[in-house]
Amino acid sequence: MEKGSRARRMMWESFVKMHKLPKLDKILKEIQELGPDPFVYMNIGRGLSEIPSHLKDVQQKHKETLRVQTETLRVNTILIKEKVKIFQLVTLYTELTVISTVRDRTLVEHELLARGRDHEEWREKHLRRELEKIRTDQLFQSSFSRRKYKSGSSAAVSGVAGIGKTTMVQKIVHDWATGKIYPHFQFIFSFKFRDLNAINCRINLRNLIMDPYPYLRNILGELWKNPEGLLFIFDGLDEFKDSIDFADNQRNIEPQYMCTDPEDQCEVSDIVYSLIQHKLLPGCSVLVTSRPTALHLLEKAEISVWAEILGFVGEERKEYFNKFFEDQVVAAAVFKHVEENEILYTMCYNPSYCWILGLALGPFFTQRDRKQQQVPKTITQLYSYYIYNILKNHGREIESSRDVLLKIGEMAFTGVSEKKIVFRNGDLFKYNLQPSQFLSGFMMELLERDESAQSVVYTFPHLTIQEFVAALAQFLTPDPGDIRKLLSEAHSKEDGRFEIFLRFVVGLSSSQSARPLEEFLGPFLHQKICGVIDWVKEKVEGEIGKTESETGKRDLLNTFHYLFESQNKTLARVTVGSMETLTFSGLRLTPIDCAVLSHVIGLCDTIKHLDLQKCSIQCEGLQRLGTVVHKCQVLRLGSNKLGDSGVKLLSAALRNLDCKIQELELCDNDLTNSCIKDLTSALTTNRSLTGLDLSNNKLGNSAVKLLSEALRNPDCKIQKLGLWGNDLTDSCSEDLSSALSANLSLTVLTLSYNQLGDSGVKLLSAALRNPNCKIQELELCDNDFTNSCIKDLSSALTTNRSLTGLDLSNNKLGNSAVKLPSEALRNPDCKIQKLGLWGNDLTDSCSEDLSSALSANLSLTVLNLSYNKLGDSGVKLLSAALRNPDCKIQELDLTDVGLTDSCTEDLSSALSTNRSLTDLSLGSNSFTDRSVPALRSLILTRKSLERIWLSLNQFCPNGKRNLESLRESRPGLRVEI
Repeated sequence: MEKGSRARRMMWESFVKMHKLPKLDKILKEIQELGPDPFVYMNIGRGLSEIPSHLKDVQQKHKETLRVQTETLRVNTILIKEKVKIFQLVTLYTELTVISTVRDRTLVEHELLARGRDHEEWREKHLRRELEKIRTDQLFQSSFSRRKYKSGSSAAVSGVAGIGKTTMVQKIVHDWATGKIYPHFQFIFSFKFRDLNAINCRINLRNLIMDPYPYLRNILGELWKNPEGLLFIFDGLDEFKDSIDFADNQRNIEPQYMCTDPEDQCEVSDIVYSLIQHKLLPGCSVLVTSRPTALHLLEKAEISVWAEILGFVGEERKEYFNKFFEDQVVAAAVFKHVEENEILYTMCYNPSYCWILGLALGPFFTQRDRKQQQVPKTITQLYSYYIYNILKNHGREIESSRDVLLKIGEMAFTGVSEKKIVFRNGDLFKYNLQPSQFLSGFMMELLERDESAQSVVYTFPHLTIQEFVAALAQFLTPDPGDIRKLLSEAHSKEDGRFEIFLRFVVGLSSSQSARPLEEFLGPFLHQKICGVIDWVKEKVEGEIGKTESETGKRDLLNTFHYLFESQNKTLARVTVGSMETLTFSGLRLTPIDCAVLSHVIGLCDTIKHLDLQKCSIQCEGLQRLGTVVHKCQVLRLGSNKLGDSGVKLLSAALRNLDCKIQELELCDNDLTNSCIKDLTSALTTNRSLTGLDLSNNKLGNSAVKLLSEALRNPDCKIQKLGLWGNDLTDSCSEDLSSALSANLSLTVLTLSYNQLGDSGVKLLSAALRNPNCKIQELELCDNDFTNSCIKDLSSALTTNRSLTGLDLSNNKLGNSAVKLPSEALRNPDCKIQKLGLWGNDLTDSCSEDLSSALSANLSLTVLNLSYNKLGDSGVKLLSAALRNPDCKIQELDLTDVGLTDSCTEDLSSALSTNRSLTDLSLGSNSFTDRSVPALRSLILTRKSLERIWLSLNQFCPNGKRNLESLRESRPGLRVEI
């Protein structure tokens, strides 16, 4: 039996290694932990679920109660005759994705925007199987646990507002009650934190459970004896009014009170804390849900499984609209409009957004009197029509819609200011709103009333609706006030709580957004509209040019969102119409951001340089930019995970007759040879592109074959081509060599970090000897070649009339390989100006040849010998050449070549007479304070020296200060230590 189980385990291990699926690996570990007998771990849950016969009737009653409570989902709607539409819960499903590490929960902007960005990246990873899907019945499986605790299991599920956390909890409870999941839990108790807020006194766990489930009174004592059969669910940690502190005990703060007995009277927060930490009923399981803004509270908690609700992916978006509308023709029309609008489509990952889209857009496709050209394009327009529909259907139910909306808006604004989303009767009274008013359809549509046994609370259907109503109130007040001051104060909040509010305010200054609402609410205050426009103008002009920091880039992007929401083309042209450079490098951009950028660039005719490196825009973001990128002269899109499909989009832009792109950077974008056919087709028709960087992708030899064909085409204008790090071997060298011999425009070719080898370099050398070859700079760093190919290469150096830059670094050439290039450098026909030889196992034995070449060569200005083993003796020989008045070296790199104080005098003496040297690197050697006088003398006497790098040597603090003081000896001098 043991031999058989070992064989099965080996089979599993082999399967896991072959397929590299993390979930299989976890299952294997779980099997190893639980032993070789599958029946053991298959029956663990079955044993836990066994319940004494006298408790079965109570359990059945509990399950029936929960089933009835959770089997339907009630949704308010303003599109159909019913005030409430009831869905079967099982028709709504939300996917979960496991988060393998605890990420930084601190948000510097509005949480919906932050999670929107992350969502795009996680969705891509999910589709590529890098992230794991987790079903609701797997939240307490050990294979998904980050950490294991002996006394029980706790899970935390995160998700932005409206993503479906509460619906997920409802589904878990319903599925348990109907026997579909978690058979090992005998009882489930579900609580909402917003209900727990109403408990203002100490209470014990017994009474907390008995309040919603009084029929359990007589059996709770028995349930305490078997905590492993209990699951506690707490929904909405972000809404909890009390604080729960899971900090380390070592921290010098008052610890959270620990409740260890379910009969003891405690604060509600202490009960929740003690259950999660397994101090109360150790062995029970706990599930907590939260918005991302409160998830940091759980970082120190004993959480085994972390999960994130991903929302709708791909076709699930379309499926939602098909279910939302009874008329499938209308469903198709609405979804088509959403799909064609970049802003609206990107919102659709969130079920609540889909609901708002359905409510606002439906009438445009169901009512004949609506003109489809007025269908909302911006988020502000969308929400305007959402409120418009409420006013149209229920506006007659109250005397003054404007007055009531103003009061609700003022309450909503206070909520946004205080990060408050749950309101009570006291909040209504404060703003002269009567709870009785909520019997009207108008108020029921605007605020959802949630009545429980403990209290009555009110919430807006979605956080963004609260923010929109808060923004709307700014235009309804009779008091003109100082809107610019209010907007500036809101903008100054760095946590982003006002970000969506600000976009709505700016959007409502647009007549397209205001017009439908003014039909019912009367005209907006003109003075406010002018104040908003002036504030936007001031903001945009203030942020342009401040994009050196990430904060500066984010602020500029936000102002672009304001311009987009305003739809004020005149304002956009006045503020950004003359911009020439736009850089957001390093800032993650969502497809929504890209759509906004597209809008702004479309209104600007002067954009020359667009830098979006490392912005994670992916193909979906590039689609949003596709209509404007051809306007830019320099386009940097490196490290964006564009993939082959992204390059196909760019190829279409390059074929555009109006294309102005001259430099295109696509390095590190997961490209393969699948996209090259489209790209090479574009290269032969495009008349503007001169620089193309395809480095650090996975193109391979077959892609280079197609590129070489394009380069041989006389219509190809490429002058600079980057192909480093593309898995190239000598198999593609013949094609490249042919292209170099035929192409009359290519002057710079980067082939570093490939595996061309000696045979590949020999073929390239043959091309260099061709008189038609125009290559000026050739990079062959780290290509696995040796001194075997150097004879061919040296021969090319003496015959080629164009090559001025050659990088042979990191190829283990050795001293013998330097002898032939040195001979070539002494040849007066050699035009080399820049030579890279770092990391080539060179020693002092080659220094005499190099010294001879430096003395004779009249063109070499840049020499990199770093990361070799020249030592003091080698540098002393080089110093002799540097004294020669014919030596033209301007930049010399001797980083990490084994220098000590013994060579300083020679080096300083030699360089002090050299009139060309401007840049000297001597870092990572072994200079001490003994070298400081000689180095000071060098710096002071060599007036042409602009930079000297001396970091990572062995200077004492006093020696460093002595050298650093020389920075003030002349303007522009950089002494780096």
